Amino acid sequence: MKQTVIRLNPLLEALRTSPGRINKILVQKERGPHKIAEVIRLARMNDIPFVSVPRHKLDELAPGHQGAAAFLLAKEFSSVENILAGAQNPFLVLLDEVEDPQNLGAIIRSAEAAGADGLIIPARHAVSLTDTVLAVSAGAAEHLKIARVTNLAQTMEELKKRGLWLVGAEGGMSEFWYEFDYTIPIGIMLGSEGRGLRRLVKEKCDKVLSIPLFGRLNSLNVAAAAAVFLFEVVRQRSARKA
Repeated sequence: MKQTVIRLNPLLEALRTSPGRINKILVQKERGPHKIAEVIRLARMNDIPFVSVPRHKLDELAPGHQGAAAFLLAKEFSSVENILAGAQNPFLVLLDEVEDPQNLGAIIRSAEAAGADGLIIPARHAVSLTDTVLAVSAGAAEHLKIARVTNLAQTMEELKKRGLWLVGAEGGMSEFWYEFDYTIPIGIMLGSEGRGLRRLVKEKCDKVLSIPLFGRLNSLNVAAAAAVFLFEVVRQRSARKA
């Protein structure tokens, strides 16, 4: 599957970090944002073919573009083993059937910013690395290792055998998100929009913790909940190093 990047910042990030994945770039003939010049410079430097096309043609091929569009080969997924191999004190994020590309993109961005070693998503009943996901991640998907597994529950068991503690996020629990020691090898498990964690996944978590809410709504968006949990890991690990 090919992917198209139409926003300039993610496009530039791909040119800088993964030029080998870029098949071709289309640039509008008409004058565009100043960043287009940098796109062209990097394309030439990396011997990536680019073609100038009229804006109306680019509008047809890549609606919502910012003056350029890059056609990329699909991001190569990492293996779980590869993610763990590069982790001194593993910090993983696991998603249970997250289906909204906006949420996945935002979670990827938060996970990369928090210094997570990798993200694990299921192969079925979940959004994959679509154009929207890549755009929302704002380039973070180029840096974060992402594994796709066929059996999430089995993967959880394997991670636990490797010494990771798995903490699930779920509303209505008696213990809160900060009441855990995240300085140990950790995997943060987040459930799907609306349904939350599936029963089997929830049962395989070592702890299931909540974020207390004081407004009229009874739940947080999964991407917002992810940021709260991930940066608690950052806070605790940073405090330990201080």
